[in-house]
Order: sequence, then structure tokens, then C-alpha cells
Amino acid sequence: MTTAKAAVLSGTDAAFEFADIEVRDIRADEILVKITATGLCHTDLSVQHGHIPSPFPIVLGHEGAGVVEQVGSAVTEFAVGDKVAASFDSCGHCANCDEGKNAYCLNFWPYNFGGARPDGSTALADTEGNDLHSNFFGQSSFATYAVISPRNAVKVPEDVPLELTGPLGCGIQTGAGTVLNSLGVRAGESIVVAGTGAVGLSAIMAAKAAGATTIVAVDVLEERLQFAAKLGATHTVNGKADDVADQIKAATGGLGAKYAVDTTAVPAVIENLVAGTQFGATIAAIGVTKPGATIPLGLFSGAGKSLVGAIEGDAVPQTFIPRLLDLYRAGQFPFDQLITTYPFSEMDTAIKATQTGEAVKAVLVW
Repeated sequence: MTTAKAAVLSGTDAAFEFADIEVRDIRADEILVKITATGLCHTDLSVQHGHIPSPFPIVLGHEGAGVVEQVGSAVTEFAVGDKVAASFDSCGHCANCDEGKNAYCLNFWPYNFGGARPDGSTALADTEGNDLHSNFFGQSSFATYAVISPRNAVKVPEDVPLELTGPLGCGIQTGAGTVLNSLGVRAGESIVVAGTGAVGLSAIMAAKAAGATTIVAVDVLEERLQFAAKLGATHTVNGKADDVADQIKAATGGLGAKYAVDTTAVPAVIENLVAGTQFGATIAAIGVTKPGATIPLGLFSGAGKSLVGAIEGDAVPQTFIPRLLDLYRAGQFPFDQLITTYPFSEMDTAIKATQTGEAVKAVLVW
């Protein structure tokens, strides 16, 4: 048993409360990681506000990074002292996992959102021994220690700061992977990205790295649009304008973009993307929707366009995160410019900064 400090969420719309907790002994197929830093993701906040169902009380956090402190007897891939980043979990044995489609694991929901191990046990408890829901995305890394499956852990090179690597496990991986993997954007092609938070800006950087020659950023915050231009957007469009679709088409020579990525999950924004893309275009929707959000079927029926829901950028973390780090080292994926660090004790400040747009990607550091 290991004692830890954690940010515990007791219910929908409750505040995160710091508490001492107990981390139960790891099993043969698990590793114990001392967490250095954890990215704050909109998915965590979506659980907090009830947009994603969850059992309570629970320890969230799913962009953790740290150092391996204990290794289960059946684990051969990791050793004590390894620096690791944690990503989403998967079962490793379903039909999709067997095909290398870990992001579409047929058991994705229980492994990542079930609040427990697959057998229903929890890795965490309060100081009185009562169960705390755990294993959020296979990690629950809003804590000083996390029990992690080797399937969702990735070794981090010694020369990369740990506080940078956590967000690669979800948000940044999702944005970049949607462009590079899900859509397969190639050199010379065009793409429009709606929403220039961490996910959208990662998509823009990935599009530039892929050689896309027309990259249109859409947002309602001018300072974010300026940042998007700095990171690779060739054109920017203010989403408050009345002619968003027309501006997208103008930027792409009148045809419309070949690809689109929506990170907002706002129906009106998606409608603008559909209108601003060319015949045969593919639109990837990767934002977390609010209950009841809908778009008209007529946008796609007979329009020759495809709407896809990309999960985690179709990534296999053990191969894709090193790929992103290689691009980073080569100066082609400067994701470090997105990150602002906060002490874990200032979690509320980090949340407010994320919600107001002051911080693109907040990372909480112990």
C-alpha cells in the first residue's frame, strides 16, 4: 500500500478536493508510477460537468507523466526508473486491438471510463479503506502516484522534460493523429480546423508537418487565430463572421477544403465546415459533445461528404508518441509552445485559465 495525495471529484459539478488516499498494491501486470505532471484536458472537465457519465467519487487525470517506481512480476517492458507518459488504455485482445486499432478497442469504455479495473476492483481507496473509483483512462493521474497498465505507458527519452510529455497521451495526440492518421493529410492538400485550443493547434501543426499548403484556422478569439498563424495556419477566419464558409472557400481557391477537423462539437460550427469543404471532403468531429447536440442529416445525405468520429487520432501510443517527439526534435512540431505549467495546488486557477482561453494547455506539476 502506498500513500498518495490526489484531487478527488465527489460528484457532478463538484469541485476537485485534495485528499490523502491509499494506492493499493499493484498486480503482476501493472506498474506504479510516481507522477511528475499531468495535463488538464477538456475530457476531465466534461466528466466534472456531467457531459460524460462517471461513477463517483473518482480520481480523474489521463495525461500523466512520471517515473516508474514499482513493476509487476509479469511486466517485462518497463523497469524501475523509466520515464513514462501515459495514454489511453485498451484490452489488447479484441478484434480491433488485434488489428492495431487500439483507439477503437471494443472494450474502450469500461477500460477508460468504467472507474475500476476490468474485474470491477479499484486501485485506490480513501484513508478509511473505502473504494475510490480509479483507472480513469487506465491511470487516474490527478495524484502523486498512479497504477498504470503497460499497454498505455510509453517510455520517454531522457532529454525530453516530463512536464511536456503528458499531454501527448490524449489531447495533442488526438489533434495531430486525426490529421496524420485518421485523415491522412498529404503534402499539397487543404484543411480547415475549427477551434484553436490544444487539440486544434496540434492539428494545425501536424498539417504543416505533413506539407499541407492551405491550412485554415477558425476561432472566435483573435489572439488564438494569431497564435494559429504562428504555428502554421496559412489563413484565419473569425467564427463570428456571417460568411465563414465563404471565407474558407476563398482561402482554398473557391473549391473548399479537402479536409476539416472540428474540435468544438458545436453544431453551427460543424455546419460551416461542411459548407466550406469541397465535394468528396471528409470532416472529422473530435470534440466532446453536450447532450442533445444534433446536426441536420441533409448536410451529408447526397452531399458526397463524409463525417467521421476520430478517437485518439487513430493512434497506437507506443509508436505515435515517439513519432511526435521526433517531429518536435526536428523543429516541425513545437507543441511545447502550447503548454503553461501550474502547481497542482493551483488546480482551480488552471481550470479557469483553460476555460477562459488564457492557457492553451495547462499542465499540473507536483
